[in-house]
Amino acid sequence: MLSKTLLSVGALLAQAQAETVLGVTVFSRHGDRTSKHYKGYTLTNLGVQQNFRVGSDYRDTYISSDSSKQILGISEDKVVNSQIFATAPDQTVLLNTASAFLQGLYPPLGDINPQISTQTLNNGTNYTNPLNGYQYVVLHGEDDESPDTIWLKGDEECPAVTKSMKAFKQSTEFKERDAATKTFYEGFWDIMQSVYDYKQENLTYANAYDIFDLINVANIHNETSAGNVTEEELFQLRTLADSNEFGLAYNRTDPARSIGAQTLAGAVVNQLNETVSGKGKLKFSFMAGSYDTFLAFFGLTNLTSVSPDFFGLPDYASTMSFEVFTTENVTAFPSNTDDLRVRFLFRNGSDAGEPMRAYPLFGKSEDSLSWSDFLSSMEGVAIRTPQQWCSTCQSDLLFCQAYSAESNGAQTSNEKKSSAGMSNAVAGVIGAMVTLGVVAIAGAAAFLIMRRRRASPAVAPVTSTTEGKGSHRSDSESA
Repeated sequence: MLSKTLLSVGALLAQAQAETVLGVTVFSRHGDRTSKHYKGYTLTNLGVQQNFRVGSDYRDTYISSDSSKQILGISEDKVVNSQIFATAPDQTVLLNTASAFLQGLYPPLGDINPQISTQTLNNGTNYTNPLNGYQYVVLHGEDDESPDTIWLKGDEECPAVTKSMKAFKQSTEFKERDAATKTFYEGFWDIMQSVYDYKQENLTYANAYDIFDLINVANIHNETSAGNVTEEELFQLRTLADSNEFGLAYNRTDPARSIGAQTLAGAVVNQLNETVSGKGKLKFSFMAGSYDTFLAFFGLTNLTSVSPDFFGLPDYASTMSFEVFTTENVTAFPSNTDDLRVRFLFRNGSDAGEPMRAYPLFGKSEDSLSWSDFLSSMEGVAIRTPQQWCSTCQSDLLFCQAYSAESNGAQTSNEKKSSAGMSNAVAGVIGAMVTLGVVAIAGAAAFLIMRRRRASPAVAPVTSTTEGKGSHRSDSESA
């Protein structure tokens, strides 16, 4: 019996070691920051370190040669930007989140491989990048006017989401919780009255996240505020913020509320599909975003049925990752997609030793799906094009107006030529901008200058463990 057991364990280990990771896509929350209540909030030094630490851990997992999960063919020391795609909204906190993560993913060459950190000129002069061989990973920032912003922040500038969130605030569930917690929130007036624009009537469940955020940040950074609330009170504040924010982010009977997760699903499919269709040329994709997208994705993919922890806010610097892998030990990218599988992993926070845990998506029993099943399941919930987002959101943003004009049938052959080599999203906007110019010329002179754009995570149609930290609610460095 013992020998059979040992053989069985050995077989399982051999199977695990035989896996080959072919590509990874990561979505990350920012690290510790100043309170969102005040304009111009920024990452703190702690927050930068948290994102850097997580990036370093991803390096140890997917890039270092001594890792059993090293991505096939990835450059270990010197960054090769064609292998990496990184993007974040053009917002200070999220851009800096991405920068800190990437610094950990590919640290200065002088620290890891001095021999290749220096370039020698013909005259014998040696040069190393500043900061001991700092490596510059290309980071794409997406501004609010770009169609590609929707893949990271699909719930913003979306009237359908706003309407759905208002419905939650008018629901019986919300009103009952608001009434039941009235006395609890009023007890924090002594603490909150120092917030210049707060009044006693603001201390309600309707402001659950804002109140928690202000008190939590002060508890971490303000020495005079530390200890003003007990651990039990802070936990209750966070639990109420959990329920409020989850209610605003997802509702099973109202798909509009999870549009932010639907666009993220589309972006993930596109990035992984680029890895697969390109036979592994793109190896690592990174996207930075917000906690509300996490919550919406938890609901959308039925992770809440796996663990009640997924009803809670993810800690600072939490990450979701998607691995494309094969169960064989290979040295070349598989030619048959039937050999590919996808695994979802979640890491709650940045604490040293906190693992990336695999969880089954969509109520499945296995913690990984075949490539075809993954595509089918994700595409069933994903928004795949900016045009689809515009229609679903009922948005009147400028690029949505352009798509609307295009759909009315005014794209010329010259417009089609101008779109060659660009992402479908941008090409469509440029074509429609020309159309709008033609329509408007009789009324007034107008100009629309579209900046040159690069290939991005705009989604094109494709063919087809133990729990962490209790509840995502127990860490004071959260939200």
